[in-house]
Amino acid sequence: MSEPTKEAVESAIKGYKEPHLGRDLVAAHSIKGIEIEGGQVRIKVVLGFPAKTICADIAKAIEEAVLKVEGVEMVQVDVTWEIKSHSVQKSLKPIDNIKNIIAVASGKGGVGKSTTAVNLALALSAEGAKVGILDADIYGPSQPRMLGISGKPESKDGNSLEPMNSYHLQAMSIGFLIDEETPMIWRGPMVTQALEQLLNDTNWSDLDYLVIDLPPGTGDTQLTLAQKVPVSGAIIVTTPQDIALLDARKGLKMFQKVEVPVLGIVENMSTHICSACGHEEHIFGEGGGQKMSEQYGIDLLGSLPLSGHIREETDNGKPTVVAQPDSRVTEIYREIARKTAAKLSLQAKDYASKFPRIVIQNN
Repeated sequence: MSEPTKEAVESAIKGYKEPHLGRDLVAAHSIKGIEIEGGQVRIKVVLGFPAKTICADIAKAIEEAVLKVEGVEMVQVDVTWEIKSHSVQKSLKPIDNIKNIIAVASGKGGVGKSTTAVNLALALSAEGAKVGILDADIYGPSQPRMLGISGKPESKDGNSLEPMNSYHLQAMSIGFLIDEETPMIWRGPMVTQALEQLLNDTNWSDLDYLVIDLPPGTGDTQLTLAQKVPVSGAIIVTTPQDIALLDARKGLKMFQKVEVPVLGIVENMSTHICSACGHEEHIFGEGGGQKMSEQYGIDLLGSLPLSGHIREETDNGKPTVVAQPDSRVTEIYREIARKTAAKLSLQAKDYASKFPRIVIQNN
């Protein structure tokens, strides 16, 4: 029996379409090595997104595909990941120690954006990434309560703040610096300055992703983020309701205008399942996120049910992804996280950090 060729093995790998990337691993430049020795084939796969819970599934799918190649007797597949920094708005440079910033936005309030943001961050962390979350809602910070964090952040040098930590997340919020019931009676410029300081004056430690939980709307804070914060991608959270979708479209168009790629849409509260009888009902309408996805050519990353457990768990400072790690809702959040990171991994990479800094000195 003749030894299988590299071309035949590659062709077999191309037959497997990785569901999160939406393409085969050869096209995604994830195949980093194919070694053939007799009938034994060793394949090295390096994904661009964290995939702790699906590495074995990917390896098995590739193994099954390659075993069908004539001459192949044994297949060994090694699947790992490496998260790179991706390009941001042309006028901005990435922040040191943060590879990628993902903004989570909504056109209007009350659609579960903060809950989605914190569970997305926790799901990315659970998949193997180093993650932080910045609560950019100056008027209504909710992340301290959602993450069960109390106390104030330390400052070792008097100029910068150390991020707070909860469930392996690095976190920063104006809510850590003020009393929970103190209203922020600030005008727009003060709010945008506070956001910049929270981002730039926090000693984030080697983050793969920083998730920014934006306030609802398309006002000063969102514009500041779009113009001054190097964002790699954004997620729009909506409900199936027509009014929510109308406002979500405004958020989508705002990011498109300022050259921030929209990675996808998350439809929250898509169905309600009665806790007493199990009856499922689309109380906010049906298929709105899917229609918006098709209309704008943006991925629908996932649809989440309206669930009392999700609210209770975030109110109690232990979001669903950590409170019920094996639940169906947690699996949806993790799927959203994998799709988000996979979509981002296909964006152009940022190579600025690879170049040496040139300093001209007068001697």
